[in-house]
Amino acid sequence: MKINNNKILITGATAGIGKSLTETFLKLDNQIIAVGRNKEKLNELEKLDKRIIPFQCDISKQSELDRLTLFIEQEHQDLNVLINNAGIQYNYNFLEEPQLLHKIEYEVNVNFLSPLKLIALLLPILEKNKNSAIVNVSSGLAIVPKMDAPIYCGTKAGIHIFSKSLRYQLKGKIKVFEIIPALVDTAMVAGRGKGKISPQKLVDEFIRAFKKDKYEVNIGKVKLLKIINRISPSLADKLMKGGR
Repeated sequence: MKINNNKILITGATAGIGKSLTETFLKLDNQIIAVGRNKEKLNELEKLDKRIIPFQCDISKQSELDRLTLFIEQEHQDLNVLINNAGIQYNYNFLEEPQLLHKIEYEVNVNFLSPLKLIALLLPILEKNKNSAIVNVSSGLAIVPKMDAPIYCGTKAGIHIFSKSLRYQLKGKIKVFEIIPALVDTAMVAGRGKGKISPQKLVDEFIRAFKKDKYEVNIGKVKLLKIINRISPSLADKLMKGGR
Protein backbone atom coordinates (compact mmCIF):
# COMPACT_ATOMS: atom_id res chain seq x y z
CA MET A 1 0.00 0.00 0.00
CA LYS A 2 1.02 3.52 -0.68
CA ILE A 3 0.87 5.22 2.73
CA ASN A 4 0.82 8.88 1.70
CA ASN A 5 -1.42 11.14 -0.40
CA ASN A 6 -4.53 9.17 0.47
CA LYS A 7 -7.94 10.40 1.53
CA ILE A 8 -8.90 8.26 4.52
CA LEU A 9 -12.20 7.99 6.39
CA ILE A 10 -11.76 6.84 10.00
CA THR A 11 -14.70 6.03 12.27
CA GLY A 12 -14.22 6.57 16.00
CA ALA A 13 -11.51 9.07 15.14
CA THR A 14 -11.64 11.27 18.24
CA ALA A 15 -10.09 8.94 20.82
CA GLY A 16 -8.02 5.81 21.39
CA ILE A 17 -6.96 3.83 18.34
CA GLY A 18 -8.86 6.11 15.98
CA LYS A 19 -7.10 9.25 17.18
CA SER A 20 -3.69 7.58 16.95
CA LEU A 21 -4.51 6.43 13.41
CA THR A 22 -5.55 9.98 12.52
CA GLU A 23 -2.41 11.57 13.93
CA THR A 24 -0.10 9.00 12.34
CA PHE A 25 -1.65 9.20 8.89
CA LEU A 26 -1.43 13.00 9.05
CA LYS A 27 2.31 12.73 9.70
CA LEU A 28 2.49 10.53 6.60
CA ASP A 29 0.86 13.31 4.55
CA ASN A 30 -2.71 12.09 4.15
CA GLN A 31 -6.08 13.81 4.37
CA ILE A 32 -8.47 12.48 7.04
CA ILE A 33 -12.26 12.47 7.21
CA ALA A 34 -12.68 12.08 10.97
CA VAL A 35 -16.01 10.54 11.97
CA GLY A 36 -17.28 10.58 15.55
CA ARG A 37 -20.32 11.28 17.72
CA ASN A 38 -18.86 13.95 20.02
CA LYS A 39 -18.95 17.41 18.42
CA GLU A 40 -16.57 18.98 20.95
CA LYS A 41 -13.93 16.30 20.42
CA LEU A 42 -14.29 16.64 16.65
CA ASN A 43 -13.76 20.40 16.94
CA GLU A 44 -10.62 19.83 19.02
CA LEU A 45 -9.35 17.33 16.46
CA GLU A 46 -10.00 19.74 13.60
CA LYS A 47 -7.75 22.35 15.25
CA LEU A 48 -4.76 19.99 15.01
CA ASP A 49 -4.46 20.16 11.25
CA LYS A 50 -6.28 21.72 8.29
CA ARG A 51 -6.20 18.32 6.54
CA ILE A 52 -8.71 16.95 9.07
CA ILE A 53 -12.31 17.04 7.86
CA PRO A 54 -14.64 16.43 10.84
CA PHE A 55 -18.03 14.77 10.41
CA GLN A 56 -20.38 14.20 13.35
CA CYS A 57 -22.19 10.90 12.93
CA ASP A 58 -23.74 8.12 15.02
CA ILE A 59 -22.91 5.12 12.88
CA SER A 60 -25.42 2.92 14.72
CA LYS A 61 -28.24 4.75 12.90
CA GLN A 62 -29.04 4.09 9.24
CA SER A 63 -30.12 7.71 8.66
CA GLU A 64 -26.72 8.90 9.88
CA LEU A 65 -24.89 6.46 7.61
CA ASP A 66 -26.96 7.71 4.68
CA ARG A 67 -26.07 11.31 5.55
CA LEU A 68 -22.37 10.43 5.75
CA THR A 69 -22.54 8.61 2.41
CA LEU A 70 -24.19 11.60 0.74
CA PHE A 71 -21.45 13.86 2.11
CA ILE A 72 -18.77 11.60 0.64
CA GLU A 73 -20.56 11.29 -2.71
CA GLN A 74 -21.00 15.05 -3.04
CA GLU A 75 -17.67 16.33 -1.70
CA HIS A 76 -15.10 13.52 -1.49
CA GLN A 77 -15.27 11.34 -4.56
CA ASP A 78 -11.51 10.79 -4.20
CA LEU A 79 -11.90 8.78 -0.98
CA ASN A 80 -9.72 5.69 -1.28
CA VAL A 81 -9.29 4.26 2.24
CA LEU A 82 -12.03 3.33 4.72
CA ILE A 83 -11.04 2.40 8.28
CA ASN A 84 -13.83 0.85 10.35
CA ASN A 85 -12.46 1.47 13.82
CA ALA A 86 -15.43 2.52 16.01
CA GLY A 87 -16.50 -0.08 18.54
CA ILE A 88 -18.22 -0.63 21.86
CA GLN A 89 -17.87 -3.35 24.49
CA TYR A 90 -20.31 -4.09 27.30
CA ASN A 91 -19.46 -6.64 29.98
CA TYR A 92 -22.51 -8.39 31.39
CA ASN A 93 -24.19 -11.72 32.14
CA PHE A 94 -27.24 -12.71 30.09
CA LEU A 95 -29.03 -13.95 33.24
CA GLU A 96 -28.46 -10.73 35.16
CA GLU A 97 -28.52 -7.80 32.71
CA PRO A 98 -31.80 -5.79 32.87
CA GLN A 99 -31.06 -3.88 29.63
CA LEU A 100 -30.17 -7.00 27.70
CA LEU A 101 -32.01 -6.38 24.41
CA HIS A 102 -30.88 -2.76 24.20
CA LYS A 103 -27.23 -3.68 24.75
CA ILE A 104 -27.37 -6.56 22.28
CA GLU A 105 -28.83 -4.33 19.57
CA TYR A 106 -26.42 -1.47 20.13
CA GLU A 107 -23.27 -3.63 20.19
CA VAL A 108 -24.32 -5.54 17.07
CA ASN A 109 -25.15 -2.30 15.24
CA VAL A 110 -21.92 -0.49 16.12
CA ASN A 111 -19.46 -3.38 15.93
CA PHE A 112 -20.85 -5.45 13.07
CA LEU A 113 -23.73 -4.07 11.02
CA SER A 114 -22.46 -0.50 10.69
CA PRO A 115 -19.04 -1.46 9.24
CA LEU A 116 -20.72 -3.80 6.75
CA LYS A 117 -23.25 -1.15 5.73
CA LEU A 118 -20.59 1.55 5.40
CA ILE A 119 -18.51 -0.70 3.18
CA ALA A 120 -21.54 -1.46 1.00
CA LEU A 121 -22.45 2.23 0.73
CA LEU A 122 -18.93 3.46 -0.10
CA LEU A 123 -17.75 0.55 -2.25
CA PRO A 124 -18.66 2.25 -5.57
CA ILE A 125 -16.41 5.21 -4.69
CA LEU A 126 -13.55 3.06 -3.38
CA GLU A 127 -13.68 0.84 -6.45
CA LYS A 128 -13.10 3.67 -8.91
CA ASN A 129 -10.07 5.11 -7.08
CA LYS A 130 -6.47 3.88 -7.14
CA ASN A 131 -4.67 2.49 -4.08
CA SER A 132 -8.00 1.67 -2.43
CA ALA A 133 -8.30 -0.23 0.82
CA ILE A 134 -10.73 -1.23 3.54
CA VAL A 135 -9.38 -1.68 7.08
CA ASN A 136 -11.53 -3.42 9.69
CA VAL A 137 -10.56 -3.45 13.37
CA SER A 138 -11.51 -6.72 15.06
CA SER A 139 -10.00 -8.16 18.26
CA GLY A 140 -8.04 -11.06 19.71
CA LEU A 141 -11.40 -11.97 21.26
CA ALA A 142 -12.55 -12.86 17.75
CA ILE A 143 -10.13 -15.79 17.95
CA VAL A 144 -10.71 -16.90 21.55
CA PRO A 145 -13.62 -15.34 23.49
CA LYS A 146 -13.94 -14.27 27.09
CA MET A 147 -16.88 -15.09 29.33
CA ASP A 148 -18.33 -11.69 30.20
CA ALA A 149 -18.56 -10.04 26.76
CA PRO A 150 -20.36 -12.58 24.53
CA ILE A 151 -21.88 -10.07 22.11
CA TYR A 152 -18.64 -8.14 21.66
CA CYS A 153 -16.75 -11.40 21.04
CA GLY A 154 -19.40 -12.56 18.60
CA THR A 155 -19.41 -9.31 16.63
CA LYS A 156 -15.63 -9.25 16.35
CA ALA A 157 -15.59 -12.90 15.25
CA GLY A 158 -18.10 -11.88 12.59
CA ILE A 159 -15.85 -9.03 11.43
CA HIS A 160 -12.90 -11.43 11.29
CA ILE A 161 -14.66 -13.95 9.04
CA PHE A 162 -16.35 -11.24 6.97
CA SER A 163 -13.00 -9.55 6.31
CA LYS A 164 -11.49 -12.79 5.02
CA SER A 165 -14.44 -13.50 2.76
CA LEU A 166 -14.59 -9.93 1.42
CA ARG A 167 -10.85 -10.10 0.72
CA TYR A 168 -11.50 -13.08 -1.56
CA GLN A 169 -14.25 -11.19 -3.42
CA LEU A 170 -12.32 -7.93 -3.89
CA LYS A 171 -8.94 -9.43 -4.76
CA GLY A 172 -7.24 -7.37 -7.43
CA LYS A 173 -9.66 -4.47 -6.93
CA ILE A 174 -9.66 -3.24 -3.33
CA LYS A 175 -7.31 -4.43 -0.59
CA VAL A 176 -8.97 -5.64 2.61
CA PHE A 177 -6.96 -5.40 5.84
CA GLU A 178 -7.86 -6.55 9.32
CA ILE A 179 -6.27 -5.25 12.51
CA ILE A 180 -6.48 -7.89 15.27
CA PRO A 181 -5.40 -6.16 18.50
CA ALA A 182 -4.56 -7.46 21.92
CA LEU A 183 -5.83 -5.42 24.89
CA VAL A 184 -5.29 -1.75 24.07
CA ASP A 185 -5.15 1.05 26.64
CA THR A 186 -8.30 2.98 25.68
CA ALA A 187 -11.30 4.39 27.55
CA MET A 188 -13.38 1.38 26.48
CA VAL A 189 -11.31 -0.97 28.65
CA ALA A 190 -10.50 1.39 31.52
CA GLY A 191 -10.03 -0.59 34.72
CA ARG A 192 -9.94 -3.92 32.91
CA GLY A 193 -7.02 -6.29 32.42
CA LYS A 194 -3.26 -5.93 32.55
CA GLY A 195 -0.45 -5.68 30.04
CA LYS A 196 -2.27 -3.26 27.76
CA ILE A 197 -0.46 -1.82 24.77
CA SER A 198 -0.74 1.84 23.82
CA PRO A 199 -2.85 2.87 20.81
CA GLN A 200 0.29 4.30 19.22
CA LYS A 201 2.15 1.00 19.48
CA LEU A 202 -0.78 -0.70 17.75
CA VAL A 203 -0.77 1.88 14.99
CA ASP A 204 2.99 1.63 14.48
CA GLU A 205 2.70 -2.15 14.02
CA PHE A 206 -0.22 -1.71 11.65
CA ILE A 207 1.55 0.87 9.47
CA ARG A 208 4.49 -1.49 8.96
CA ALA A 209 2.11 -4.24 7.85
CA PHE A 210 0.03 -1.81 5.76
CA LYS A 211 3.09 -0.79 3.75
CA LYS A 212 3.91 -4.43 3.01
CA ASP A 213 0.33 -5.45 2.09
CA LYS A 214 0.12 -7.81 5.04
CA TYR A 215 -3.63 -8.13 5.20
CA GLU A 216 -4.19 -9.83 8.56
CA VAL A 217 -2.32 -7.78 11.14
CA ASN A 218 -1.91 -9.54 14.49
CA ILE A 219 -0.95 -7.03 17.16
CA GLY A 220 1.02 -7.73 20.34
CA LYS A 221 0.02 -10.82 22.33
CA VAL A 222 -2.45 -11.92 19.63
CA LYS A 223 0.51 -13.54 17.85
CA LEU A 224 1.13 -15.77 20.87
CA LEU A 225 -2.59 -16.38 21.41
CA LYS A 226 -2.94 -17.72 17.88
CA ILE A 227 -0.03 -20.11 18.38
CA ILE A 228 -1.47 -21.39 21.67
CA ASN A 229 -4.92 -21.75 20.12
CA ARG A 230 -3.48 -23.76 17.24
CA ILE A 231 -1.50 -26.09 19.51
CA SER A 232 -3.99 -26.38 22.38
CA PRO A 233 -7.42 -24.77 21.94
CA SER A 234 -8.43 -25.88 25.44
CA LEU A 235 -5.46 -24.04 26.96
CA ALA A 236 -6.29 -20.90 24.97
CA ASP A 237 -9.88 -21.08 26.21
CA LYS A 238 -8.70 -21.47 29.80
CA LEU A 239 -6.39 -18.47 29.50
CA MET A 240 -8.96 -16.19 27.94
CA LYS A 241 -12.29 -17.28 29.45
CA GLY A 242 -12.05 -15.22 32.60
CA GLY A 243 -10.23 -12.29 31.04
CA ARG A 244 -11.37 -8.74 31.61
